[in-house]
Amino acid sequence: MSLTFQLDPRMDPELRDGVLSLWTDVTNAGGAVGFVPPVTAEDVRPELLKHLASMAEGRTRLLVGRDADGRVAASAFLMLNTHRLMRHWLWLYTVMVHPSRQGRGDGRRLMAAAADAARSIDGIEAIRLTCRGRTGADRFYASCGYKEVGRVPDAIRVAPGDDRDDITMFLPLT
Repeated sequence: MSLTFQLDPRMDPELRDGVLSLWTDVTNAGGAVGFVPPVTAEDVRPELLKHLASMAEGRTRLLVGRDADGRVAASAFLMLNTHRLMRHWLWLYTVMVHPSRQGRGDGRRLMAAAADAARSIDGIEAIRLTCRGRTGADRFYASCGYKEVGRVPDAIRVAPGDDRDDITMFLPLT
């Protein structure tokens, strides 16, 4: 069954814990979402709290995908730019689909929902994101219409001797 997406759902303990669990599960399955496995929820919690604080300040918006039982199965954060010359595009961060749902098209549906969400924000004309090299994420985002616009070689150190490119991708919405 398909996911139901919602932008700016009411934050409550159940949603917070659902996003935290998703982030932990995605990381431990090898997802490149800011950590290297293994992690616990307590490892991830401080980063989630930063995102929640940014949401409370109105700088970040949360897109959540729920399964038929209402569980958080996908999410992404849309971060608005504060720089006056860059307010026409936003950052897409921490794009996640639960590992048990991968291969079903939910990632594509999440990316389409993120583009729709960005289009609904006044003045937003494009989305920018970064991804870790050698994960295949850049190929996935390219298949969703994003173009690679920059690459910093070896900018992400996953482990000693395992440096990855930091790839910047861009999607015009107009």
